Amino acid sequence: MIAPKKGMPQGNPSHLLPSELIDRCIGSRIWVLMKGDKEITGTLRGFDVYVNMVLEDVEEIENTPEGKKTTKLDQILLNGNNIAVLVPGGKPDDSIAAHGAMHGLAWGAMQVT
Repeated sequence: MIAPKKGMPQGNPSHLLPSELIDRCIGSRIWVLMKGDKEITGTLRGFDVYVNMVLEDVEEIENTPEGKKTTKLDQILLNGNNIAVLVPGGKPDDSIAAHGAMHGLAWGAMQVT
C-alpha cells in the first residue's frame, strides 16, 4: 500500500485539524478569548504544539468592574493553557459580536480545551 502524500487532504477536504487551522492563520489577525476576563487581538507570528503563541501588534482587553481596560503591546508570548477560544480573522465589529452573543453564536470560532 502506498502512503498518502504529506499535506494531501484525506476524506472530506473541508475538515481541518486544529493545528492546521492555526497554521493557516500565521501572518493574520486573530481574536483570542482567554479563560477569565481577558481577550486579545493581534497578528499571529508563530505557535508550538502546546498552542503557546507569539503575537504582534497586540491589544489586550480586560473586563473589570469599572469597565474595559485596554492595553496595547508590540509583541507577546501567550501561554496556550489560558486560551479558551481562537477566532481567525480578528475581532468582529462590536455590533456583530453582540448579535452573535445574543444568539449563542461564534462565527469561525475554534474552542481550545
